[in-house]
Amino acid sequence: MCSSFVALAEAYDSLDPNGNITIKWDIMQWTPDGYVAVVTMFNFQQFRHIQAPGWQLGWSWAKKEVIWSMVGAQTTEQGDCSKFKGNTPHCCKKDPTIVDLLPGTPFNMQIANCCKAGVINTFNQDPANAASSFQISVGLAGTTNKTVKVPKNFTLKAPGPGYTCGRAMIVRPTKFFTQDGRRATQALMTWNVTCTYSQFLAQKTPTCCVSLSSFYNDTIVNCPTCSCGCQNNKTNPGSCVNENSPYLQSAIDGPGKYTGQPLVQCTSHMCPIRIHWHVKLNYKEYWRVKITVTNFNYRMNYTQWNLVAQHPNFDNITKLFSFNYKPLTPYGSKINDTAMFWGVKFYNDLLMQAGPLGNAQSELLLRKDSMTFTFDKGWAFPRRVYFNGDNCVMPPPDAYPWLPNASPLTKQPLTLPVLVFSIVLATLLAIA
Repeated sequence: MCSSFVALAEAYDSLDPNGNITIKWDIMQWTPDGYVAVVTMFNFQQFRHIQAPGWQLGWSWAKKEVIWSMVGAQTTEQGDCSKFKGNTPHCCKKDPTIVDLLPGTPFNMQIANCCKAGVINTFNQDPANAASSFQISVGLAGTTNKTVKVPKNFTLKAPGPGYTCGRAMIVRPTKFFTQDGRRATQALMTWNVTCTYSQFLAQKTPTCCVSLSSFYNDTIVNCPTCSCGCQNNKTNPGSCVNENSPYLQSAIDGPGKYTGQPLVQCTSHMCPIRIHWHVKLNYKEYWRVKITVTNFNYRMNYTQWNLVAQHPNFDNITKLFSFNYKPLTPYGSKINDTAMFWGVKFYNDLLMQAGPLGNAQSELLLRKDSMTFTFDKGWAFPRRVYFNGDNCVMPPPDAYPWLPNASPLTKQPLTLPVLVFSIVLATLLAIA
């Protein structure tokens, strides 16, 4: 029980407390030895999507079920089907793994919401592509609501670990409405599986970091050293490459090219992604911020990327340049301090791999609130930053750029002449 509580605590995200991926399994018709079902994955996460190379869904059969056929997806292995004579099942494994089909699949192998290479976008960015479906024909299974056994041990990789799935729960059958809304049909049986994400399970190290700068201080606060790992050619050779290296292209085409292994530019932080927040200008009633997202990964283009940041002045965003924006209200409508940003379609929604084109930038114009606005003590910098749903490493607060007259370095020590003058002045005033 204690371990379950720890897992739930790790999966909880205060900026998206209700975020999850729900797998809905709808039995649409019975067959002589089983059923035909439509399985749909809905992404109910506000800012975390499944990117290429896409999702992998797995489970264990409760009995000796087989998969006769599939539409819109396929299993990665067929398994041992040697006991079948004549018709051979699509998959005979006890624990099949399912993957999406690729775009361009023939129409007779497609159903609605399939064939996107396993990519599922967030509902905020692209609601039309926030779900993925496939049809499955199951044999050697029950043929009634009472004899069907739900699968168990569901797993979801997206594309690696990170999601923890609960057990299947039988719910009210799903209803389907005609386009005119005048007739409804329903599934014969439905069960749901809920999967939640944990960054701790997804990777051992962070994937992004934040750097800071401002117009009122020449100091550029870089990402903390070793934010996402450290350069170590002895224990981890080939983990990074210099941008001016003559062997850059051969390193990109190396063994990890087709496995998705990151190859990052050698930096002090070693992160694939860096977000830079620059306090650019100060006006009488407004102030201006420039945000730059830089890709240091030579093997990854980020499609449909997104950025989430927290700042108390986000309730007064007046103008946004070259990014899309949506306010998030994880604490209710009274607190509006969280914003989601993403690229404009066909302009900068694709963050290219490391290099001259591997960045996206925008500027925000914010109206000042006379009751709260200040440049003092790092107030102008974000509280938290996420990239593609992963929390980024922030610099320590004492390293933030300070106002010149607020810097600890400008405080003058109490010298002996100043002390003597103060004593003399106090004595004269007392005599007078």
